[in-house]
Amino acid sequence: MFSRFRDHLAGQLEEIRKAGLYKSERLITSPQNAKIQVGGGREVLNFCANNYLGLAQHPEILAAARDGLQQWGYGLASVRFICGTQSLHKELERRISQFLGTEDTILYSSCFDANGGLFETLLGAEDAVISDELNHASIIDGIRLCKAQRLRYRNNDLADLQARLQESKAARFRLIATDGVFSMDGFIANLPGICDLADRYDALVMVDDSHAVGFMGKKGRGTPEHHNVAGRIDVITGTLGKALGGASGGYTSGRKEIIEYLRQRSRPYLFSNTLAPAIVAGSIKAIDLISSSTALRDQLERNTRYFRERMTQAGFNILPGEHPIVPIMLDDAALAGRFAEAMLEKGVYVVGFSYPVVPQGKARIRTQISAAHSREDLDFAVDAFCRTKAELGV
Repeated sequence: MFSRFRDHLAGQLEEIRKAGLYKSERLITSPQNAKIQVGGGREVLNFCANNYLGLAQHPEILAAARDGLQQWGYGLASVRFICGTQSLHKELERRISQFLGTEDTILYSSCFDANGGLFETLLGAEDAVISDELNHASIIDGIRLCKAQRLRYRNNDLADLQARLQESKAARFRLIATDGVFSMDGFIANLPGICDLADRYDALVMVDDSHAVGFMGKKGRGTPEHHNVAGRIDVITGTLGKALGGASGGYTSGRKEIIEYLRQRSRPYLFSNTLAPAIVAGSIKAIDLISSSTALRDQLERNTRYFRERMTQAGFNILPGEHPIVPIMLDDAALAGRFAEAMLEKGVYVVGFSYPVVPQGKARIRTQISAAHSREDLDFAVDAFCRTKAELGV
């Protein structure tokens, strides 16, 4: 049987290659940082990591992780409710709640699991979930697991969201689900408008703030702080694997009754091993660092503004905004792949994004700015983009 199936897969893979959509994995031979080594030991500038605050190799986080490993061990070999909860895990949950200004927090092995364990747990067949069309795959997959009525609204389109709220008026409970920042475009959700509609139509609001916590808002508390709606969001999911140190792990934070119920019924929480102690200890230190100073967040904001201005002046088609996700639109998938390869030859590591990660005909180079980038790094990258643009006749 596998012989026929193997031929089928080989054909599908060949079609992906012919369409210029095959995604290779670049081998990195150094720790994550603003400058990394790729296969062969060559050093390049890194413009495609989620290391927004440059904390992935911060010496205090590394020291905290080592101390956590020594004091608390390598792993718990168990799930939380059996024998997998250490005081360290409760401390991280407390610190996340304190930082976000929420009532309680529950840890997951990833934000994908946090979203996967949310909707099925909270919503039944008599309920409805209304999701932005550009939400992350983890939200989409989490919604697929639940029995609630599923509705989609056009990206950041409040009129369409209102229409979906009216369409689902017979539901017992309604939950609006949105990314705080849409990761392929860098667009920020209109949370004030969403919250206003939620109040008007008696709906709950869930935000995945993975691409915002740590640097969006005056104190880095994410898109609810950025929009001054922190007390109006019912559920926040997020990751420890981006701005907060860059390792792994996720969380759901919000109303205490919601978090308590997730501890009782959320399947990824109940049936997955506890987050490793070293990651927990490092994440606590990351929160310490961003709570004590906004210097990294402020540097990231300056870097983002400068890079966006330089790339616009150079004639690139970049999506507007203020987020450190800066997509350079090329539209053609094969061109995006060639562009990324040419950039690597010039010492800048970027990745071309194409279908199915982004819509057909919307291929791009998604750059991501870090507080760890120097002004010289940014100028070097802009120069490489300009030379590649000329070489490829873009």
